[in-house]
Amino acid sequence: MWCRKLRQESWRANLDVAMSTYLDHAATTPMSDAARLAMIDELGNLGNASSLHASGRRSRKVVEEAREAIASAVGATPGEIVLTGSGTEANNLAVKGLYWKRIQEDPANNRIISSSIEHHAVMDPIQWLVDHEGAEVTWISVNDRAQLNVEELVAEIERDPKVALVSIMFANNEVGTLQPLVRVIEAAHKYGIPVHTDAVQAFGKVPLSFKELDLDAMTISGHKIGGPLGIGALIVKKNLKLTPVLHGGGQERDIRSGTLDTPAIRALGVAATEAAEQLTERALRMVELRRELTARVLAEVPDARANGDELTLPGIAHFTFAGAEGDALLLLLDAQGIESSTGSACSAGVPRPSHVLLAMGMSEVDARASLRFSLGFSSTSQDVDALVSVIGGVVERARKAGQVSKR
Repeated sequence: MWCRKLRQESWRANLDVAMSTYLDHAATTPMSDAARLAMIDELGNLGNASSLHASGRRSRKVVEEAREAIASAVGATPGEIVLTGSGTEANNLAVKGLYWKRIQEDPANNRIISSSIEHHAVMDPIQWLVDHEGAEVTWISVNDRAQLNVEELVAEIERDPKVALVSIMFANNEVGTLQPLVRVIEAAHKYGIPVHTDAVQAFGKVPLSFKELDLDAMTISGHKIGGPLGIGALIVKKNLKLTPVLHGGGQERDIRSGTLDTPAIRALGVAATEAAEQLTERALRMVELRRELTARVLAEVPDARANGDELTLPGIAHFTFAGAEGDALLLLLDAQGIESSTGSACSAGVPRPSHVLLAMGMSEVDARASLRFSLGFSSTSQDVDALVSVIGGVVERARKAGQVSKR
Protein backbone atom coordinates (compact mmCIF):
# COMPACT_ATOMS: atom_id res chain seq x y z
CA MET A 1 0.00 0.00 0.00
CA TRP A 2 2.79 2.44 0.87
CA CYS A 3 4.31 2.04 -2.61
CA ARG A 4 1.03 2.96 -4.32
CA LYS A 5 0.35 5.79 -1.85
CA LEU A 6 3.78 7.36 -2.33
CA ARG A 7 3.50 7.03 -6.10
CA GLN A 8 0.21 8.97 -6.02
CA GLU A 9 1.81 11.60 -3.79
CA SER A 10 4.72 11.87 -6.23
CA TRP A 11 2.39 12.38 -9.20
CA ARG A 12 0.49 15.13 -7.38
CA ALA A 13 3.68 16.86 -6.25
CA ASN A 14 5.21 16.81 -9.70
CA LEU A 15 2.26 18.66 -11.16
CA ASP A 16 3.79 21.67 -9.40
CA VAL A 17 7.42 20.91 -10.32
CA ALA A 18 8.47 23.05 -13.28
CA MET A 19 11.86 21.43 -13.80
CA SER A 20 13.04 18.07 -12.44
CA THR A 21 16.60 17.24 -11.49
CA TYR A 22 17.42 14.28 -13.68
CA LEU A 23 19.79 11.72 -12.13
CA ASP A 24 18.82 8.66 -14.18
CA HIS A 25 21.09 8.92 -17.22
CA ALA A 26 21.91 5.20 -17.07
CA ALA A 27 18.26 4.56 -17.98
CA THR A 28 18.24 7.08 -20.82
CA THR A 29 20.02 10.34 -21.48
CA PRO A 30 18.89 13.48 -23.35
CA MET A 31 19.55 13.74 -27.06
CA SER A 32 22.43 16.05 -27.85
CA ASP A 33 21.57 19.20 -29.79
CA ALA A 34 23.53 18.02 -32.84
CA ALA A 35 21.89 14.57 -32.88
CA ARG A 36 18.42 16.03 -32.44
CA LEU A 37 18.90 18.55 -35.25
CA ALA A 38 20.27 15.84 -37.55
CA MET A 39 17.25 13.63 -36.88
CA ILE A 40 14.78 16.48 -37.39
CA ASP A 41 16.45 17.41 -40.67
CA GLU A 42 16.36 13.83 -41.91
CA LEU A 43 12.69 13.40 -40.98
CA GLY A 44 11.89 15.86 -43.75
CA ASN A 45 13.52 13.67 -46.39
CA LEU A 46 11.92 10.87 -48.37
CA GLY A 47 13.53 7.58 -49.24
CA ASN A 48 13.93 3.92 -48.35
CA ALA A 49 17.62 3.03 -48.15
CA SER A 50 16.91 -0.24 -49.97
CA SER A 51 15.33 1.46 -53.00
CA LEU A 52 17.39 1.89 -56.18
CA HIS A 53 15.99 5.25 -57.32
CA ALA A 54 17.47 8.64 -56.43
CA SER A 55 15.62 9.06 -53.11
CA GLY A 56 16.64 5.58 -52.05
CA ARG A 57 20.27 6.14 -53.02
CA ARG A 58 20.30 9.40 -51.05
CA SER A 59 18.98 7.58 -47.97
CA ARG A 60 21.51 4.80 -48.46
CA LYS A 61 24.31 7.38 -48.53
CA VAL A 62 23.10 8.80 -45.20
CA VAL A 63 22.96 5.33 -43.66
CA GLU A 64 26.43 4.35 -44.85
CA GLU A 65 27.98 7.61 -43.68
CA ALA A 66 26.43 7.03 -40.25
CA ARG A 67 27.67 3.42 -40.28
CA GLU A 68 31.18 4.69 -40.92
CA ALA A 69 30.86 7.16 -38.03
CA ILE A 70 29.62 4.44 -35.66
CA ALA A 71 32.40 2.08 -36.75
CA SER A 72 35.05 4.74 -36.12
CA ALA A 73 33.62 5.46 -32.67
CA VAL A 74 33.68 1.80 -31.55
CA GLY A 75 36.93 0.73 -33.22
CA ALA A 76 35.39 -1.50 -35.88
CA THR A 77 34.98 -1.54 -39.65
CA PRO A 78 31.75 -0.32 -41.29
CA GLY A 79 30.99 -3.83 -42.51
CA GLU A 80 30.90 -5.06 -38.91
CA ILE A 81 28.06 -2.72 -37.89
CA VAL A 82 24.64 -4.41 -37.93
CA LEU A 83 21.98 -1.78 -37.25
CA THR A 84 19.08 -2.81 -35.00
CA GLY A 85 15.99 -1.27 -33.44
CA SER A 86 17.43 -1.28 -29.90
CA GLY A 87 20.10 -2.65 -27.61
CA THR A 88 17.65 -5.34 -26.52
CA GLU A 89 17.20 -6.52 -30.10
CA ALA A 90 20.97 -6.55 -30.58
CA ASN A 91 21.45 -8.65 -27.44
CA ASN A 92 18.77 -11.12 -28.57
CA LEU A 93 20.41 -11.38 -31.99
CA ALA A 94 23.81 -12.01 -30.42
CA VAL A 95 22.66 -14.60 -27.88
CA LYS A 96 20.11 -16.50 -29.98
CA GLY A 97 21.87 -16.03 -33.29
CA LEU A 98 25.20 -17.31 -32.00
CA TYR A 99 23.62 -20.20 -30.09
CA TRP A 100 21.59 -21.43 -33.06
CA LYS A 101 24.54 -21.19 -35.47
CA ARG A 102 26.93 -22.95 -33.11
CA ILE A 103 24.39 -25.73 -32.43
CA GLN A 104 23.94 -26.15 -36.17
CA GLU A 105 27.69 -26.59 -36.56
CA ASP A 106 27.99 -28.99 -33.61
CA PRO A 107 24.98 -30.11 -31.50
CA ALA A 108 27.32 -30.62 -28.55
CA ASN A 109 27.83 -26.85 -28.31
CA ASN A 110 24.73 -26.40 -26.20
CA ARG A 111 26.26 -24.57 -23.24
CA ILE A 112 26.15 -20.83 -22.59
CA ILE A 113 28.31 -19.06 -20.01
CA SER A 114 27.26 -15.68 -18.67
CA SER A 115 27.37 -13.70 -15.44
CA SER A 116 24.86 -13.51 -12.61
CA ILE A 117 24.58 -9.71 -12.99
CA GLU A 118 23.71 -9.36 -16.66
CA HIS A 119 20.97 -7.02 -17.84
CA HIS A 120 17.67 -8.79 -18.44
CA ALA A 121 18.12 -8.14 -22.18
CA VAL A 122 20.84 -10.82 -22.00
CA MET A 123 19.62 -12.98 -19.13
CA ASP A 124 16.11 -13.45 -20.47
CA PRO A 125 17.09 -14.58 -24.02
CA ILE A 126 19.51 -17.06 -22.43
CA GLN A 127 16.81 -18.38 -20.12
CA TRP A 128 14.43 -18.63 -23.10
CA LEU A 129 16.96 -20.83 -24.89
CA VAL A 130 17.22 -22.99 -21.76
CA ASP A 131 13.44 -23.30 -21.48
CA HIS A 132 12.64 -23.82 -25.18
CA GLU A 133 15.78 -24.93 -27.05
CA GLY A 134 17.54 -27.32 -24.68
CA ALA A 135 20.41 -24.98 -23.86
CA GLU A 136 22.39 -25.31 -20.65
CA VAL A 137 23.59 -22.19 -18.86
CA THR A 138 26.23 -21.51 -16.24
CA TRP A 139 25.86 -18.21 -14.39
CA ILE A 140 29.29 -17.12 -13.14
CA SER A 141 29.30 -15.47 -9.72
CA VAL A 142 30.62 -12.03 -8.80
CA ASN A 143 32.25 -10.61 -5.68
CA ASP A 144 30.74 -8.06 -3.32
CA ARG A 145 31.80 -5.25 -5.68
CA ALA A 146 30.01 -6.85 -8.66
CA GLN A 147 33.19 -7.92 -10.42
CA LEU A 148 33.19 -11.25 -12.26
CA ASN A 149 35.02 -14.20 -10.70
CA VAL A 150 37.21 -14.89 -13.73
CA GLU A 151 38.84 -17.96 -12.21
CA GLU A 152 35.41 -19.57 -11.95
CA LEU A 153 34.73 -18.77 -15.61
CA VAL A 154 38.09 -20.18 -16.72
CA ALA A 155 37.52 -23.38 -14.72
CA GLU A 156 34.03 -23.76 -16.22
CA ILE A 157 35.38 -23.46 -19.77
CA GLU A 158 38.22 -25.90 -19.14
CA ARG A 159 35.84 -28.37 -17.50
CA ASP A 160 33.90 -28.63 -20.77
CA PRO A 161 34.90 -26.40 -23.74
CA LYS A 162 31.77 -27.36 -25.72
CA VAL A 163 30.34 -23.88 -25.27
CA ALA A 164 28.15 -22.02 -27.77
CA LEU A 165 29.09 -18.57 -26.51
CA VAL A 166 30.25 -16.52 -23.57
CA SER A 167 28.32 -13.31 -22.88
CA ILE A 168 29.72 -10.95 -20.24
CA MET A 169 28.67 -7.32 -19.92
CA PHE A 170 31.30 -4.58 -20.31
CA ALA A 171 30.05 -2.68 -17.26
CA ASN A 172 27.21 -3.31 -14.85
CA ASN A 173 24.20 -1.07 -15.33
CA GLU A 174 23.30 -0.79 -11.63
CA VAL A 175 26.56 -0.26 -9.71
CA GLY A 176 28.79 0.53 -12.70
CA THR A 177 31.57 -2.02 -12.12
CA LEU A 178 33.78 -2.67 -15.17
CA GLN A 179 34.34 -6.33 -15.96
CA PRO A 180 37.71 -8.03 -16.77
CA LEU A 181 36.85 -8.63 -20.42
CA VAL A 182 40.43 -9.11 -21.62
CA ARG A 183 40.85 -12.19 -19.44
CA VAL A 184 37.40 -13.48 -20.41
CA ILE A 185 38.20 -13.19 -24.12
CA GLU A 186 41.60 -14.87 -23.73
CA ALA A 187 40.07 -17.81 -21.86
CA ALA A 188 37.24 -18.29 -24.37
CA HIS A 189 39.30 -17.81 -27.53
CA LYS A 190 41.78 -20.44 -26.35
CA TYR A 191 39.02 -22.93 -27.21
CA GLY A 192 37.52 -21.06 -30.17
CA ILE A 193 34.47 -19.89 -28.20
CA PRO A 194 32.94 -16.59 -29.41
CA VAL A 195 32.52 -13.78 -26.87
CA HIS A 196 29.70 -11.22 -26.83
CA THR A 197 29.58 -8.19 -24.57
CA ASP A 198 26.69 -5.91 -23.77
CA ALA A 199 28.47 -2.53 -23.93
CA VAL A 200 25.30 -0.42 -23.78
CA GLN A 201 26.35 1.28 -20.54
CA ALA A 202 30.07 1.48 -21.34
CA PHE A 203 29.98 2.94 -24.86
CA GLY A 204 30.63 6.67 -24.73
CA LYS A 205 31.65 6.51 -21.05
CA VAL A 206 34.97 4.63 -21.12
CA PRO A 207 37.48 3.89 -23.89
CA LEU A 208 36.67 0.77 -25.87
CA SER A 209 37.76 -0.74 -29.17
CA PHE A 210 36.04 -3.73 -30.73
CA LYS A 211 39.13 -4.56 -32.77
CA GLU A 212 41.70 -4.17 -30.00
CA LEU A 213 39.69 -6.27 -27.57
CA ASP A 214 39.28 -8.94 -30.28
CA LEU A 215 35.60 -9.28 -29.47
CA ASP A 216 33.25 -11.35 -31.62
CA ALA A 217 30.05 -9.37 -30.95
CA MET A 218 29.24 -6.19 -29.03
CA THR A 219 25.97 -4.39 -28.33
CA ILE A 220 25.48 -0.60 -28.21
CA SER A 221 22.40 1.61 -27.98
CA GLY A 222 21.70 5.16 -29.15
CA HIS A 223 19.73 6.58 -26.24
CA LYS A 224 22.53 6.01 -23.72
CA ILE A 225 24.97 8.38 -25.48
CA GLY A 226 22.83 11.32 -26.59
CA GLY A 227 21.22 9.62 -29.57
CA PRO A 228 17.54 8.74 -30.08
CA LEU A 229 15.48 5.99 -28.57
CA GLY A 230 14.72 3.00 -30.79
CA ILE A 231 18.10 2.57 -32.48
CA GLY A 232 21.03 0.33 -31.61
CA ALA A 233 23.65 -1.83 -33.21
CA LEU A 234 25.32 -5.19 -32.89
CA ILE A 235 28.95 -5.07 -33.90
CA VAL A 236 29.72 -8.47 -35.42
CA LYS A 237 33.14 -9.73 -36.49
CA LYS A 238 33.13 -10.19 -40.27
CA ASN A 239 33.75 -13.92 -40.31
CA LEU A 240 31.27 -14.66 -37.51
CA LYS A 241 28.06 -16.36 -38.61
CA LEU A 242 24.74 -15.82 -36.84
CA THR A 243 21.29 -17.25 -37.44
CA PRO A 244 18.81 -14.35 -37.94
CA VAL A 245 16.14 -13.66 -35.36
CA LEU A 246 14.12 -11.44 -37.72
CA HIS A 247 13.47 -12.74 -41.24
CA GLY A 248 12.52 -10.66 -44.23
CA GLY A 249 14.52 -8.52 -46.60
CA GLY A 250 17.90 -9.29 -45.06
CA GLN A 251 18.89 -5.63 -45.14
CA GLU A 252 21.78 -5.96 -42.68
CA ARG A 253 24.21 -8.60 -43.97
CA ASP A 254 21.31 -11.09 -44.11
CA ILE A 255 21.62 -11.13 -40.30
CA ARG A 256 18.89 -8.61 -39.54
CA SER A 257 15.84 -7.74 -41.63
CA GLY A 258 13.71 -4.61 -41.51
CA THR A 259 13.47 -1.23 -43.24
CA LEU A 260 16.25 0.98 -41.95
CA ASP A 261 15.26 4.01 -39.84
CA THR A 262 17.36 6.57 -41.69
CA PRO A 263 16.62 9.56 -39.40
CA ALA A 264 17.47 7.60 -36.25
CA ILE A 265 20.57 6.07 -37.85
CA ARG A 266 21.82 9.50 -38.93
CA ALA A 267 21.29 10.80 -35.38
CA LEU A 268 23.08 7.78 -33.91
CA GLY A 269 26.06 8.45 -36.17
CA VAL A 270 26.23 12.05 -34.96
CA ALA A 271 25.86 11.05 -31.30
CA ALA A 272 28.50 8.32 -31.63
CA THR A 273 30.99 10.76 -33.12
CA GLU A 274 30.31 13.28 -30.35
CA ALA A 275 30.63 10.61 -27.65
CA ALA A 276 33.97 9.42 -29.03
CA GLU A 277 35.43 12.89 -29.56
CA GLN A 278 34.26 14.21 -26.17
CA LEU A 279 34.79 11.00 -24.19
CA THR A 280 37.67 12.23 -22.02
CA GLU A 281 36.09 15.61 -21.32
CA ARG A 282 32.71 14.10 -20.45
CA ALA A 283 34.21 11.32 -18.31
CA LEU A 284 36.39 13.69 -16.26
CA ARG A 285 33.43 15.96 -15.58
CA MET A 286 31.21 13.04 -14.57
CA VAL A 287 33.90 11.58 -12.29
CA GLU A 288 34.27 14.93 -10.54
CA LEU A 289 30.51 15.29 -10.13
CA ARG A 290 30.16 11.69 -8.90
CA ARG A 291 32.85 12.20 -6.27
CA GLU A 292 31.13 15.37 -5.10
CA LEU A 293 27.75 13.66 -5.06
CA THR A 294 29.07 10.65 -3.14
CA ALA A 295 30.91 12.71 -0.53
CA ARG A 296 28.02 15.05 0.09
CA VAL A 297 25.36 12.32 0.26
CA LEU A 298 27.49 10.42 2.79
CA ALA A 299 27.92 13.65 4.77
CA GLU A 300 24.13 14.09 4.88
CA VAL A 301 23.43 10.40 5.60
CA PRO A 302 26.57 9.12 7.40
CA ASP A 303 25.31 5.56 7.77
CA ALA A 304 24.66 5.19 4.03
CA ARG A 305 26.93 2.81 2.10
CA ALA A 306 28.34 3.47 -1.36
CA ASN A 307 28.42 0.33 -3.51
CA GLY A 308 30.54 -0.77 -6.45
CA ASP A 309 34.20 -0.94 -7.34
CA GLU A 310 37.06 1.48 -7.96
CA LEU A 311 36.99 0.36 -11.59
CA THR A 312 33.58 1.75 -12.41
CA LEU A 313 31.71 3.84 -14.92
CA PRO A 314 32.33 7.55 -14.33
CA GLY A 315 28.70 8.55 -13.86
CA ILE A 316 27.14 5.94 -11.54
CA ALA A 317 26.79 6.43 -7.78
CA HIS A 318 24.97 3.61 -5.99
CA PHE A 319 23.97 3.68 -2.32
CA THR A 320 22.33 1.51 0.29
CA PHE A 321 20.27 3.43 2.85
CA ALA A 322 19.67 0.82 5.54
CA GLY A 323 16.16 0.87 6.96
CA ALA A 324 14.60 2.66 3.98
CA GLU A 325 12.81 0.99 1.08
CA GLY A 326 14.39 1.98 -2.23
CA ASP A 327 11.02 2.46 -3.89
CA ALA A 328 9.90 4.76 -1.07
CA LEU A 329 13.13 6.75 -1.49
CA LEU A 330 12.57 6.98 -5.24
CA LEU A 331 9.00 8.21 -4.92
CA LEU A 332 9.78 10.68 -2.13
CA LEU A 333 12.67 12.08 -4.18
CA ASP A 334 10.41 12.26 -7.21
CA ALA A 335 7.94 14.32 -5.19
CA GLN A 336 10.83 16.76 -4.62
CA GLY A 337 11.65 16.84 -8.34
CA ILE A 338 14.66 14.49 -8.11
CA GLU A 339 14.57 11.59 -10.60
CA SER A 340 16.64 8.50 -9.81
CA SER A 341 16.35 4.72 -10.06
CA THR A 342 16.26 1.46 -8.16
CA GLY A 343 17.09 -1.97 -9.47
CA SER A 344 13.84 -3.33 -8.10
CA ALA A 345 10.30 -3.33 -9.46
CA CYS A 346 7.33 -2.04 -7.47
CA SER A 347 4.50 -4.28 -8.61
CA ALA A 348 1.16 -4.37 -6.78
CA GLY A 349 2.84 -2.59 -3.87
CA VAL A 350 5.46 -5.33 -3.40
CA PRO A 351 9.08 -4.38 -4.22
CA ARG A 352 11.33 -7.13 -5.58
CA PRO A 353 15.05 -6.84 -4.84
CA SER A 354 17.62 -6.42 -7.61
CA HIS A 355 19.21 -9.65 -8.85
CA VAL A 356 22.48 -7.74 -9.23
CA LEU A 357 22.62 -6.72 -5.58
CA LEU A 358 21.64 -10.20 -4.42
CA ALA A 359 24.41 -11.66 -6.59
CA MET A 360 26.83 -9.29 -4.83
CA GLY A 361 25.89 -10.95 -1.55
CA MET A 362 23.52 -8.30 -0.20
CA SER A 363 20.62 -9.36 1.95
CA GLU A 364 17.16 -8.85 0.50
CA VAL A 365 16.57 -6.11 3.08
CA ASP A 366 19.67 -4.15 2.02
CA ALA A 367 19.00 -4.78 -1.67
CA ARG A 368 15.56 -3.23 -1.26
CA ALA A 369 17.14 -0.25 0.50
CA SER A 370 19.33 0.75 -2.43
CA LEU A 371 19.20 3.56 -4.97
CA ARG A 372 21.17 4.54 -8.07
CA PHE A 373 22.01 8.08 -9.11
CA SER A 374 23.49 8.26 -12.60
CA LEU A 375 25.04 11.26 -14.31
CA GLY A 376 25.39 12.12 -17.98
CA PHE A 377 26.98 14.63 -20.33
CA SER A 378 24.33 17.23 -19.46
CA SER A 379 24.64 16.86 -15.66
CA THR A 380 25.74 19.87 -13.60
CA SER A 381 26.77 20.73 -10.05
CA GLN A 382 23.29 22.19 -9.58
CA ASP A 383 21.91 18.66 -9.96
CA VAL A 384 24.11 17.54 -7.07
CA ASP A 385 23.07 20.56 -5.00
CA ALA A 386 19.40 19.75 -5.55
CA LEU A 387 19.84 16.13 -4.44
CA VAL A 388 21.90 17.00 -1.38
CA SER A 389 19.38 19.62 -0.25
CA VAL A 390 16.67 16.97 0.23
CA ILE A 391 18.36 13.58 0.64
CA GLY A 392 18.66 13.71 4.44
CA GLY A 393 14.98 14.45 5.00
CA VAL A 394 13.89 11.96 2.36
CA VAL A 395 15.88 9.11 3.92
CA GLU A 396 14.53 9.96 7.38
CA ARG A 397 10.95 9.96 6.10
CA ALA A 398 11.44 6.71 4.14
CA ARG A 399 12.79 5.01 7.23
CA LYS A 400 9.78 6.13 9.23
CA ALA A 401 7.46 4.87 6.48
CA GLY A 402 9.19 1.51 6.65
CA GLN A 403 8.75 1.30 10.39
CA VAL A 404 5.03 2.09 10.07
CA SER A 405 4.54 -0.58 7.38
CA LYS A 406 6.02 -3.26 9.67
CA ARG A 407 3.50 -2.63 12.47
